[in-house]
Formats: sequence, structure tokens, C-alpha cells
Amino acid sequence: MLTSCDAGFLSQLSGLLPPDTLAAPEPRYLEEPRGRLAGQAGAVALPRNVDEVSVILRACHAAHVPVVPYGGGTGLVGGQVATAGAVPLVLSLERMQAIRDIYPSENVLIAEAGAVLVDVQNAAASAERLFPLSLASEGSARIGGLLACNAGGVNVLRYGNARDLVLGLEVVLADGRIWHGLKRLRKDNTGYDLRHLMIGSEGTLGVITAASLRLSPRPATQGAALMVVTGPDAALELLALAQDRLGNGISAFELISGMGLLFLAETMPQVRQPFAQAHDWMVLIDLGLPEALDPTDALEGLFSQAHEKGLVSDGVIAASLAQRKDFWSLRESIPEANRHIGAISSHDISLPLSEMSTFISRAGPELARINTYRINCFGHLGDGNLHYNVFPVSGVDRRAHEHERACIKTCVHDLVHKMGGSVSAEHGIGRLKARDLVTYGDPVKLAAMRAIKCALDPHGIMNPGAVLVDGEM
Repeated sequence: MLTSCDAGFLSQLSGLLPPDTLAAPEPRYLEEPRGRLAGQAGAVALPRNVDEVSVILRACHAAHVPVVPYGGGTGLVGGQVATAGAVPLVLSLERMQAIRDIYPSENVLIAEAGAVLVDVQNAAASAERLFPLSLASEGSARIGGLLACNAGGVNVLRYGNARDLVLGLEVVLADGRIWHGLKRLRKDNTGYDLRHLMIGSEGTLGVITAASLRLSPRPATQGAALMVVTGPDAALELLALAQDRLGNGISAFELISGMGLLFLAETMPQVRQPFAQAHDWMVLIDLGLPEALDPTDALEGLFSQAHEKGLVSDGVIAASLAQRKDFWSLRESIPEANRHIGAISSHDISLPLSEMSTFISRAGPELARINTYRINCFGHLGDGNLHYNVFPVSGVDRRAHEHERACIKTCVHDLVHKMGGSVSAEHGIGRLKARDLVTYGDPVKLAAMRAIKCALDPHGIMNPGAVLVDGEM
């Protein structure tokens, strides 16, 4: 049984910590970006170091007070807000922002969990290295939260998910013990890999306080192109052709729908559009190549061969790094345009590459049985991750479809599951998808997860209600 974070507990905890470590919860700690969940908290703890985090968790463990770890607050599945049950303590690592060390010759950077992603990227760049994790919220998302959710982003095709960029972790467990796993080793074959257990656990097993991050050499030359394709099938054929020609020189391969461009024109006209009219489908290809290779020549050769095969009908190759940046600004503005329009139901899904085109062709007609909608389907085609978002028709407020949201989600997720996909690709489970995990998850895997949770967090204080449904430990 959990106990609320009340005045008595806070009085005891404050005596164990420096004077200004505890604060009243500001609204930002109780909100999430889409405004669909409202959180609660007795206080916010703002530790400065791992020892203070240890003190906080030890006290919460002893008193059975729930803890909600808080990163940058950018998560889209409600993992950072507790909506019901015993009132929690919010634990924010925003004061722990240090870049502890950089080892350029090892391609390693050690950062504390509160470091903002863009600051980690800049620190790596100052050492002539690349930290390749990149996503739209990189100006506010923090390393600890990104690792806890195993974030994806636009460069997964080349560099992998967040878990592929971590060599070691420093973690405080639920009972306050500190795991000093902050190693810089590529090979450490000494039993269970707790690093990968913590990454993606969404704060339900412990609190990541620092990480040894894997860096990469900076590409000598970069380039990008927007190419109009005849459809998702053609986009996949173009991806295969690009990989045959360019290998791992492809950093990102993004699918963009015409609906996304129409939404941009409607809500964000300041974003420069690449074509006079919106085409149904196009892809953004981004390259990072060695010094001996010219990205413009590579992209021109790719376009020429793809055009001969009937895969592309038009295209624009970035003539400068500024134009490449404009292409990415277009892609990264699509989620913001979606927010302005107002989705009825948004879906972060992944599918086997060979099933993606079939899914896109089937999902629309399936949804049309419920009602008439607009669909903006876009995402990281190279790694099978689609953002499949359903909107009302023009002139209709999404609130008119609130009663259909559950049916829409079930329709999309059932089809994804039948086709061997996942109902959560890169945003995690949080609270919004905890029931989906029960519906679509493998029962043996779920049983193992509950056993791990029970072993590492026997009182269930760590982010209760996230990932595993309350009471299922």
C-alpha cells in the first residue's frame, strides 16, 4: 500500500537534504504536451547529485511514498504525470546537467541525466565528435528521460535507438542503493546487462543519474534531398536502392505525406514548401559521407537511377547546408502543425518494412468504417516507425469525435498487431498505453517484467501506473 507525499513526510525528508531541495510543484511538472492528462504531486525534489537522489529514494522506499521521475517533460504517453492513487513526490534531475567528461579518442562522453540533449550534442561537437540522437524536442528533452524511454529519433537507421548509444549507466535503485555502472567499455561480458534493463524502463525500476554515451566521428560531408515518390511501395524500393548505392552513408530516410504539407500550409505558412503543389508522398534522404565522396553527386546519381525505374517523379537536392537545414525544418515542423490541427487519435507504431505499404493501404479503409477522417502518416521509414495520426475533416473540431477515439485506436492497433508490428515504437508505454501492453503484449514477457519489477521495487514506489497497470506487479 502506497502512502501519499504529505506534510509529515516532507518535513522528515527536508531534514535530510540541503535547504532548497524541495519545492512546491509548478504547473509544468503536472502537465504533458498534449494536455490529455493532469498530474498530481505533493512536492518536487530537485537534487544536485547522485547522493541526494539516493537519500530521497531511500526515504520514499521506507515510507512507501511513490516517486515520479521527471526529465524534460516532453514525453507523449504520460509517463511523467501521475493522475491517480497516492500523491507522489516528483523527482526532477534538472539541476544535474554536468558534462562530466569527454574522451574523444574513445568516442565517449559522460553526461548527467539532467543534461539537455542539444547541450550534449554541442559538447560532442566541441570535441569534433557526433552524438547522433536527434529529435524535434532536443532543445528541452533531457538525457535521463530519453534513455528511460529508449528514444528513437531521425537517425535510428544509421546509429540505432538510444540504447545503442549507451556504454554504461549510473542508477539509483528504488531502495536508494547506487549502481556504479558508469563504464566506458565496449565489451563487458559479466552477467546480466542491467544497462539495457534500465534503458526503456521509464523510471519504473530506478532513476538514471548519469550515462556513458557512445559518440561517432563527424561526417566530413553532408547532404539532403527531397524526392517525390509514387507511393509507400516506391519509397521502400528507393530505400533499398539507396542502401545498395550508399551503404551506411544514409543517416535518415523519412516518409512525408501530402497531408502533412497541407497541414503546414494551413497552420504554419512561414515554413518554406519545396514544391509548388503538395504531392501525395515524398521522402527526405539525409547523407553523411567521408571526405572523398560528394553528397550532391551521390544524390543526383540516386535520383537518376530511381527516375529510370519509375520510383520518383520530382526532387530537390539541397544546394547548401542552409537548404539542408530548411528541409529538416520542414520535417520537424510537421508534429507542430499536427498539434495546431488537433488529432483525434495519434499512433506511434512500427511494422516490418515489407508490411508498411500494406498497412497504409488497409488502415484508411478500415477507419472509414467508423467515420470520415483525414490521415497524416509520416515517420522514419528506414527503421519501420510510422506516426499514424487521425484528424477530423476540415472545419470540424476534434472534440466532436472524442467518443470515437477508443475505436480508432483499437482499429489501428489491432491491424498493427495482426501484421507483426508494435503499438509503441519510440515513445514508450507510459500511462496512456499501459492497457495496450496487456492487450497486445506477450504474456510470458509480461510475467517476467512483473517479476523484475517486484524484485527491484518491492513496494511499487517507482512511477506507479506507468508501463505496468496498477496492481499488476
